[in-house]
Amino acid sequence: MKKKSIPFALLLLAALVVLIIKQYSKTDRTTQSPATQNDPSQTATRDHGFNRRVSYLEFTQHAKCRMDCRHITQAEVEEILQNGVINNRKSDMNARPCPTYAVEGNTSENQRLRIVFAQCDNKTKVVTCIDLGKEWECHCPGDDH
Repeated sequence: MKKKSIPFALLLLAALVVLIIKQYSKTDRTTQSPATQNDPSQTATRDHGFNRRVSYLEFTQHAKCRMDCRHITQAEVEEILQNGVINNRKSDMNARPCPTYAVEGNTSENQRLRIVFAQCDNKTKVVTCIDLGKEWECHCPGDDH
């Protein structure tokens, strides 16, 4: 009689495991805001690839200076973050402590930009902003003269 109940017990145990896994994944989804549940780009793990979420954006002093002298707005940086293409040759995904991504694209005003982002665990830093179509004279702290 005991040999016949072993398959039933294993089947019951497997069903219980599946039920627990489903409940856990359902709980994990409900802890996210409704906006992020339906948008895969908003749920990306920040330490596995480039996350285009603008809510984590922070600007370095160098980037602010470059933006000012090259007439690049925060909205344009966000536009490139959202729609630009990663230039793998100019990026360093193995940089420590934060991987850097050189993202390029055209703004709505047709300015061709490369924005370098350093993506850390809980924020994305704008490192520098480059206008690929025009040379601008900039005098930012740390520039070689």
